[in-house]
Amino acid sequence: MTIYVVDLEAVDTRYTREWKAYLPKQIRSQTKKSVITISGGEVPQTATPGAFLNFAGTNNYKSQQMLEISREFAAGNIKDGDYFLYTDAWNPTVLQLKYMAELLGVKIKIGGMWHAGSYDPADFLGRLIGDKPWVRNTEQAMFDAYDHNFFASQFHIDLFCKSFKVQKNKIYQVGWPMEYLENVLDSYQNMSKKNIILFPHRLAPEKQPEIFRDLKEHLPKYECIICQEQTLSKNDYHNLLGEAKIVFSANLQETLGISWYEGALVDTIPMVPDRLSYKEMAMKEFKYPSSWTENIDSYRKNKDKIIDRIHDYIRNYKDYTVKLKKQQYLLKNNYFSGKKLYEVIASDQ
Repeated sequence: MTIYVVDLEAVDTRYTREWKAYLPKQIRSQTKKSVITISGGEVPQTATPGAFLNFAGTNNYKSQQMLEISREFAAGNIKDGDYFLYTDAWNPTVLQLKYMAELLGVKIKIGGMWHAGSYDPADFLGRLIGDKPWVRNTEQAMFDAYDHNFFASQFHIDLFCKSFKVQKNKIYQVGWPMEYLENVLDSYQNMSKKNIILFPHRLAPEKQPEIFRDLKEHLPKYECIICQEQTLSKNDYHNLLGEAKIVFSANLQETLGISWYEGALVDTIPMVPDRLSYKEMAMKEFKYPSSWTENIDSYRKNKDKIIDRIHDYIRNYKDYTVKLKKQQYLLKNNYFSGKKLYEVIASDQ
């Protein structure tokens, strides 16, 4: 059995860069199988402003991946029992992969990791394309092409199932394979903390950066930083995480949320709304009522409550770090480990 990883293009400011380096190693170590990465080459991948990737560049990358997959089939390298793992399920090449495998009679299995899609009204696809038949039918076809549809959280599964006809036995809640983060952030632990509050999210409408910008005006004693408005290397960002006391979210879209886990690993308090994936993942000590930031108007009505909560976190920071250790443990074991993912792949031989 060979596991082919059809990866995401590596964007330096995203975890996709780390996945390109770490994910094949983790899969190989945990499954004891041969792992081959299907890459789309070094296409420039500066993300479209506010987006997770580059809308044009990603299609260039995926087209190169399709060429590589078809060459592997043409050379007779794809064998019965091989496994294809798409680290982004929203990759139309899975339809061409399925086409070749079935017409050539090669019995493979395919897994796809869902990040977002038109079924999420807060996502770019949901906002700009919505429920147009071409996009919904494409997503349904991709779901059907995968033997295993992987989701990081139950919230994401529930969101997906509202829009599609699904076979429940093809759906798996596995968390995301990010166990490498502990080692990556190890050297940023135990840093001297400052009264820094971070907004580490994309500058997109679904992340509501205007709320944080307004908060900043009312918190002059603290340093409030919107990370994507800075020119930060990964090391710069991790240093800020290590020094900060709070990571703030008012997000309207989040099917997992990585930055608040990164913060928890270096004892930075997450302040997140009681909605989306946070609802199932976050302990009550770190959630605030969803109604406080449902939109800019609800924020204005509840601004004083939000500010009071921030003051409480800053003033009583040491007290909260005790609970934060438990939060870190829960996230690490249930949402930021690839154990369940590797078990599904390895067991399906």
